[in-house]
Formats: sequence, structure tokens, C-alpha cells
Amino acid sequence: MDYTKLLPKRAQDSHKGTFGKVLNIAGSTNYQGAAYLSSVSALKIGAGYVTLATPDYMVDNFASLGPDITFLPLGSSVLEKLYLIEDNLPKYDVVSIGCGLGCDYRTVFFVNKVLDLLENTDIPVVIDADAINALAISNRTNLPENSIITPHEGELARLLKIKPDEVSSIREGFAKEISKKLSCTTVLKGHNSVVCSVDLNIVINQTGNSSLAKAGTGDVLTGMISGLLAQGLNTYDAALLGVYLHGLTGEVASENLSEYSVLASDLLKFIPLVVKNLNKLATFPIDNVLD
Repeated sequence: MDYTKLLPKRAQDSHKGTFGKVLNIAGSTNYQGAAYLSSVSALKIGAGYVTLATPDYMVDNFASLGPDITFLPLGSSVLEKLYLIEDNLPKYDVVSIGCGLGCDYRTVFFVNKVLDLLENTDIPVVIDADAINALAISNRTNLPENSIITPHEGELARLLKIKPDEVSSIREGFAKEISKKLSCTTVLKGHNSVVCSVDLNIVINQTGNSSLAKAGTGDVLTGMISGLLAQGLNTYDAALLGVYLHGLTGEVASENLSEYSVLASDLLKFIPLVVKNLNKLATFPIDNVLD
């Protein structure tokens, strides 16, 4: 597959709205980094505008870290949060939900109500991490049209009510099973991540290395896929290209820093290099490209 052809084109007579607006519903007291990583990576991959919907008491922290992000401060009650999401939803082209949300009973309720709101729209949604756990806890089987889920093996096992080692034995088969069950595009993360379309086409990704086996890298992937959706790619192409570029970013980062030392936040620095050199990276060994 020629991934270079999937990369969205950039017209010169454009503005921030041309490249899409992402609403990223993410973050909680214990997992603030996940919200930051998923928001900035959407911008780094080319989205024109990213709003982080997060608890209001955390906004000041994020504002000092990421001045390029805008914010939708969420109130303290679940109903207030839902009202704010519903009121602002029409402004956005893409929603991502789940990075660092936590998973208590209020979050499970909140995630399901947000997905209910999205079912009345054609806005694509990337469902990750704690939002996937919320699906598993609530046994939800209906998702909005144009949904992408991005589970690792443990999260997929929870969705299918099986043991994680069962997933690892037949990764492609279980990716197809969940895509069929939920009518969604699935990214089953891990070594050689599996991307399965809603009509059950399968691609096994070949990029990436052990540098990506670290907390927060999945949040970066969520942001990258969201940013590609914002620029007009369909769910399957956004998932394919996002996973491919995410893996390449890990390879390029580790070429510079070693596979031991790459942090999720380091990936943010290397996304631009990967995008800039995609034609070369897709053709030549990475160490040659970086010389």
C-alpha cells in the first residue's frame, strides 16, 4: 500500500477551518498527560484546531504546557458536562473520547451519553482507553456511524468477555469480530497492529518497535488518527495512515534516542520529521534518511 497517497493535501488558500476542528474529551486528575498528548498530536499531524474538553480545574495546567490548544472547561456535575458537550458539538468535525478519563461509574454514564449525542450526527469519533472500558462495562453494542475504536489486547478482551491471551492467539479474527459486532473501524494495538474496516478488510501494520511499548504512546496515536479524520480522511484511511505514521515516528525517535529512552512526549517532536520525509521513509531505511 502506498501510504504517501493517503496523506491529506494542503491547499495554500486555506485557513484553520480547512483542516478541521477536533473536540478531544479527555483527562482526569490522575491522567492529565493523556489529554495533553492526544491534543497536541492532533495538531502536529495537521488538524487546524483542537479543543480539549476537560475538568475546569485542570485547564490552567494545560494552558501553560500547550498554548496551541483551546479549551472547553467542563463543570463538576455529569449533567453540566453533558450540556456543555451537546451545546458545543456542532462546532466540530471530529470527536475523540477516552484518553485519561478514568473509569468510575460516572464516567461510564458520561461516555455513553456522549455517544448517544453523536448518534444523532455524522461526526466521526475515535474511542480510546477508558471510553473503551466504559463500553465494556455497559455492554454497549451500538456506536455512532463513522466510529473508530483503538483497543489494546486487554481492552478488546474486556469488550468480547474473553481472556487477553485468547486475543493474542487470533488477533485478526478478533479484530474482525469486534468490527462486525460494533459496526466500526478497529485498531487493535500492539506489535504489528491490526486495522480492520467496518466491512472487515484487514491490514497488518509493519512499522513501529519496542519504543512504543510505553505509557502515553496510545494517546498520541488517538490524536494522530483524530487529526487525519479532521482533514477529511474516512475512518479506515485515517486509521491506516495514523497507525503507519505512529509506527514510523517511534522508529525515527528511537534512531535518535534509542528504543529504551523514547517517551510518549518525545513522539510529538518527531511527528513533523516523519511527515516531512514520508516519501523517503517509505522507500529507504530510516538510518539512511536521517544521515
